Amino acid sequence: MPPAARIRAALAKPFLPVVFFFAGVTYDGLTLTRIDRLLDNLILLLYLTLLGVLIVLTGRADMGAVGKESSGAPHFASAIARARPYYPMAIQFLLGGLFSAYTIFYSQSASLTTTAVFFFVLVGFLVANEFLRDRLSSLRLLVSLYALVCFSFFTFFLPVLTGFMNTVVFLIGAILSAAVAMRVVELVYQGVPNRSRKEIMMTGLPAVALIGVLVGFYFLNWIPPVPLSMKFGGVYHRIAKVDGTYQLSFEKGAWYQFWKRSDDPFRGEEPAYCFTAVFAPVDLQTTIYHRWQYRPVAGRGARDFSTTDRIPFSIAGGREEGYRSYTVKQRLIPGDWRVDVETAEGRIIGRVSFRVVERVEPAPPELKTSAY
Repeated sequence: MPPAARIRAALAKPFLPVVFFFAGVTYDGLTLTRIDRLLDNLILLLYLTLLGVLIVLTGRADMGAVGKESSGAPHFASAIARARPYYPMAIQFLLGGLFSAYTIFYSQSASLTTTAVFFFVLVGFLVANEFLRDRLSSLRLLVSLYALVCFSFFTFFLPVLTGFMNTVVFLIGAILSAAVAMRVVELVYQGVPNRSRKEIMMTGLPAVALIGVLVGFYFLNWIPPVPLSMKFGGVYHRIAKVDGTYQLSFEKGAWYQFWKRSDDPFRGEEPAYCFTAVFAPVDLQTTIYHRWQYRPVAGRGARDFSTTDRIPFSIAGGREEGYRSYTVKQRLIPGDWRVDVETAEGRIIGRVSFRVVERVEPAPPELKTSAY
């Protein structure tokens, strides 16, 4: 059997896609580090470029246009023609690598709130990619997927690149994603006879519509606030900064509560300190907020949380463990409390939830201190 036939037979094994799927996710999990790491972003940019080239070659091959403009380079055209059967596998590999990387990056910024919606969309496409090989000949589907991976990239890459994170930067990324997707469509149809402008626009319309839907996700606060991510958070009785380290004091739990790292429940009506550490890329400076919210115990299931305070503070990026800061609430009444850590646009970076109960014993609590 010729080597090429052996390779095709091996790749046709039904278990190999599953093996490659888990191997790729594991590899990305071990190798991807920080969302602002230059090498990681260059690799993702290379994947996007190769994916765009393959989509153009696939589309032109389906129209019989590949090779016509390469008559002066027959060897090159012959190599492209021989590689044609492997295009779907290469496209699937690149899409899997991109969706896997985005899933890892966005999971660091997603919280168990509405911002998790887009994260689960990425997870869905990551899994669905393993079953898309037979459908990757549809040009509209390919361009739409390409628009999605471009959008996911620009959403976090532009804030990393510019040092700004706001609605304007996000919209610029969305426009760039749509423009790149439409440029790929134009390259597919370039030089192809009897192709109207309307047909080109209709091919790219699903991709543009998808970008529009994702912009709607942003204004509904359904997209995680990448590249920001909350590394740590908790509520404490006292906080002091000593030699560059924050000393966090919380009520000591029972002997078996070895996992206790903050005051939940918070006992008494003393001032409460909400401490958070939020990671931001190098050179990114922005303002985030602690939104203190309260719900009485009697209102569970009937009443939503109401905001008592929204306290802003500026953060600077670069620290691996996150930019540390805290806010103080002078008096907490018994009930359910939570502090949403959010951007100026209201996108939730993380949440600290805890319960406040009355103190029954007159003696002051025994406090335990940890450093961060």
